[in-house]
Amino acid sequence: MSFDTVLVANRGEIAVRVFRTLKAMGIRSVAVYSDADATARHVAEADVAVRIGPPPARDSYLNIAAVVDAAQRTGAQAVHPGYGFLSENADFAAALAAAGVTFIGPPASAIQTMGDKIAAKSTVAAFGVPIVPGIARPGLTDAELIAAADDIGYPVLVKPSAGGGGKGMRLVERPDDLAAALASARRESAAAFGDDTLFLERFVLRPRHIEVQVLADSYGNVVHLGERECSLQRRHQKVIEEAPSPLLDAETRARIGAAARDTARSVDYTGAGTVEFIVSADRPEEFFFMEMNTRLQVEHPVTEMVTGWDLVEWQVRIAAGDKLTAGQTDIAMRGHAIEARVYAEDPAHGFLPTGGDVLELVEPNGAGVRVDSGLRPGMVVGSDYDPMLAKVIAHGADRPAALRALDRALSDTAVLGVVTNVEFARFLLADSDVVAGRLDTGLLDRRAGDFTAAAPTDDQFIAAAAYRWLRLWPAPGADLWEVPSGWRVGAAAPVSIRLRAGDRTDHVHLTGCPTNAAARIEDGENRELRAEFTANRLAITLDGVRTEYTVAEADHQIWLAGSGLTVVLEEVREAPVRPDDAHSGDAELTSPMPGSVVAVGVADGAEVTAGTVVVTVEAMKMEHALSAPVDGVVQLLVGAGDQVKVGQPLARITADTTATAKDDQ
Repeated sequence: MSFDTVLVANRGEIAVRVFRTLKAMGIRSVAVYSDADATARHVAEADVAVRIGPPPARDSYLNIAAVVDAAQRTGAQAVHPGYGFLSENADFAAALAAAGVTFIGPPASAIQTMGDKIAAKSTVAAFGVPIVPGIARPGLTDAELIAAADDIGYPVLVKPSAGGGGKGMRLVERPDDLAAALASARRESAAAFGDDTLFLERFVLRPRHIEVQVLADSYGNVVHLGERECSLQRRHQKVIEEAPSPLLDAETRARIGAAARDTARSVDYTGAGTVEFIVSADRPEEFFFMEMNTRLQVEHPVTEMVTGWDLVEWQVRIAAGDKLTAGQTDIAMRGHAIEARVYAEDPAHGFLPTGGDVLELVEPNGAGVRVDSGLRPGMVVGSDYDPMLAKVIAHGADRPAALRALDRALSDTAVLGVVTNVEFARFLLADSDVVAGRLDTGLLDRRAGDFTAAAPTDDQFIAAAAYRWLRLWPAPGADLWEVPSGWRVGAAAPVSIRLRAGDRTDHVHLTGCPTNAAARIEDGENRELRAEFTANRLAITLDGVRTEYTVAEADHQIWLAGSGLTVVLEEVREAPVRPDDAHSGDAELTSPMPGSVVAVGVADGAEVTAGTVVVTVEAMKMEHALSAPVDGVVQLLVGAGDQVKVGQPLARITADTTATAKDDQ
């Protein structure tokens, strides 16, 4: 059997990546898209594209009937699910089978077993795969979980039986916090997966997250392609992954690989899958099964780069009935690969989701560098889907070489118009523990508070002003008085451009012409300036030192990418207004990000104390709870389910002045 048309039931960078392999295999590709993705890159790169619904995922990418219909209408013999969305949905696999379309993935029975983490633990334990101590059975009540926690031993990890991606997971270190964690985890799990079943595991101290890639064909052959280290993560979302792990020795690598193969055999697995293990940094020879992801993983490129295997190609070949052409002893890992995920988020402001128009795009290239991306200039990054935009991957002869290569690649990565985590990823790669390979799943959170985004320098203030100045110059032959050179009969009258970045606001004064100009910040010294602008490239020579930038502007903001950093400066066109410092103490809660209200913690008119959670907003798989900053009475301005914008008022707190009055008496 072979396929001539394959539909990819996904979007963004994974859809683009799958299309790349399909094209190399000579297979016609079909994209599906929501209204929000009508101009997306994956739509443009497919041979055929089919609209399947409005932006909400439940009405488009999670709409099984719409995806199956698209496959049938386009003549697709098979569907590749990517990851996320319907990739681990047994009902989707069954619906495709009923329609005579091949699901490029494992049998529905394997998806069902491994999708239920309670059933999965029981199944793999029967094959001798070690599991984390805990309590896991269907229907556990909060009371039963609380009663079992003392025997398991704190800290414990609350985990949902369904789903993945860290949704619903809670680390609990004290008995007094468990009840609230269970309630929160049930709510999040029910909202994400339609199932609020929970179980408990002992939390392994100084845990490292290590996963093993497996491939299995329908003839009983199972191989593993080595392990990946995925310990650098935040809120259970991975940020940087690498292969192989710097922790494991050859003997442990062989044992954990064998356990992963046994896990696949326990459910008669076929296709590509990943078995995830938790390993203590203090006892690397001891590992425990966590879960099996019955799909391709986001971090699969690092395995491809060290093994030379195209995992998507083998997913397609196995689904078409091909037999694996290599045994375990034929698979070797060469060198080291490391990957950084590029997210639409702002690490300098609590990793809040961001978004916006992609004005310009800078991506690295060169030997040993790979970019899997769903980005292209002109597209809009909204809040409807996951914030991951791209992945930057680098390969080197050894781990230090791979780290250096990835840092160089990230220095050449920029998404102008959207704040991303690229600078934070470079900060993390430079951490001494990361460089030494001393990793654990809490390392990123411990380091996050030390990160400060780089502020624009004087040179970048001048560069942004020079860009704006160059845009003012008329075509050759214009009237002398229209030329912004600052020339006057008497003293020069410089063009002054007022720019703001963070807490800094300065005037940049420019005189002369682009090939021979002077630039001065406020009352500082004049600096020699030459400036050139072509297309999206700005070249600035200051006092003889030349720097090149990629530049874009929108909404009075000027974005500069160069010298390894991306900065944004705002052109200020009005004098600032100083807020009145003498306020009443009342407070207004505003949304820090675009998203939806998932919970309202208090009733309208309720009396609250400072710290009480009033409203919870969710966007891009991240919840943000807004608490009352003062004691007072709440006026709710939104309700659960409402869609909100950045800066939209959600609630007002009328301060309780009783305590202040008593203090004054």
